[in-house]
Amino acid sequence: MSKTKVIAFANNKGGSGKTTTCSNVGCAMAGEGKNVLLIDGDMQLNLTISYFDDETALGFAVSGKNVYSAVKEERDLTDYIVSTGILGVDMVPSSSLMSSIEYELFPKWQREFILKKCLEQVIASGRYDYILIDAPPTLGGWVMNILCAADAVIMPVEASPWGLFGLANMFEFCNKARGMNPRLELMGIAVTKADERKKYFHQTMETLAGMSEAHLFQTYVRVDSAIEWSQDNSKPVVIFKKKSRSAEEYRNLAKEIIAYADR
Repeated sequence: MSKTKVIAFANNKGGSGKTTTCSNVGCAMAGEGKNVLLIDGDMQLNLTISYFDDETALGFAVSGKNVYSAVKEERDLTDYIVSTGILGVDMVPSSSLMSSIEYELFPKWQREFILKKCLEQVIASGRYDYILIDAPPTLGGWVMNILCAADAVIMPVEASPWGLFGLANMFEFCNKARGMNPRLELMGIAVTKADERKKYFHQTMETLAGMSEAHLFQTYVRVDSAIEWSQDNSKPVVIFKKKSRSAEEYRNLAKEIIAYADR
């Protein structure tokens, strides 16, 4: 059987650090000797442009080398995989046409399982240890597709007064997804944009630690300008500024996720 683990990074609240976490955890996993496939499931293409410049990202959209084209045509994702240029990290890019993915999925038979079918050959190949999917900040049919294709979901949560907003809806949505995908595990919550000087950070951590719905990863990622500079240069911070505080935190988070997944 394939050893591949499919993990979705999802949160219905925008600005949670979801894409940045997916991007850097994937790159850090590769640094631990894992082979990783990233799938950009968001119309904003932020995961794609965290590895490629704007012109290259646009090229993927024009050429049809993206997840939208694969899902629309219900094709094996193997032919849509591109190399990021980083050893151990490949990607299926996104497209701005993802804005119409709900419309494309609606008339399809067993529409909640289209992405799962598209991934079958990739998973069966055993080529990747981890497939990480960056979900958009919504709770629609496409995110349900992502959760039905996943083994586990990680929820990045911003350590801010509004960071917990809508988390209950996310838990409820995951429970609905389990009705169609019983193997789906709520792996845990990863805290991002943390500022230890602020009282609300400690309140957020206490609240999350007291939740029975999900495991709270011990590693949290603090606010760091190196992350913004890395995004501006279309590189994960774990590559762009290896010795930065946030790079070290993402490496630690990746190790924690690997250990939890392999338990």
